[in-house]
Amino acid sequence: MGRFAVCSVPDSHQMAKRETTASPALSSLGKKLKRAFFARSVHEVAPDLIGVRLLVNGVGGIIVEVEAYHHTEPAAHSYRGRTPRNHVMFGPPGFTYVYRSYGIHWCVNFVCEKEGSASAVLIRALEPTHGLAAMRRRRALTDAQALCSGPGKLTEALGITHAHNGLALDAPPFSLHARVGEVDVVSGIRIGIT
Repeated sequence: MGRFAVCSVPDSHQMAKRETTASPALSSLGKKLKRAFFARSVHEVAPDLIGVRLLVNGVGGIIVEVEAYHHTEPAAHSYRGRTPRNHVMFGPPGFTYVYRSYGIHWCVNFVCEKEGSASAVLIRALEPTHGLAAMRRRRALTDAQALCSGPGKLTEALGITHAHNGLALDAPPFSLHARVGEVDVVSGIRIGIT
């Protein structure tokens, strides 16, 4: 199907600025998402992830860009069937599928749909809100906008590696919180895939 990105989040810049000066208590976040959230069409889950807060050991931020991969699409890692690399995609929804892209960067996906469907959402970018000092140290950067502005940058900033492959999204070290307020979601077709 395609890529989903946030067009605007009310007071997003102010919220990020406010949260970087004082770390809010985790209880002040939106409702925690459970694995059942992912037990539906990958094309429904993807836009619903925009505005969700993703934390890994308390470090993370607001998801602002994702990409949906249905098992029937040639770009999906599961398109040609189960392999040792992609076996997590064939499991139950609400787990992480982490893989190395081009032998360089880790990428994190959230498995969706019923067990055996092998569909997932790639988390492409987020707006950092929690643990900026840890992200800056891991990425050796000071510019907050550059910390998580791509799938490989995001995983490096959050400390996600292959050790996180197959972990439940509703249990430590992961914590996902429902978006608070309305967001405008823009979707488009994936480009560069033949």
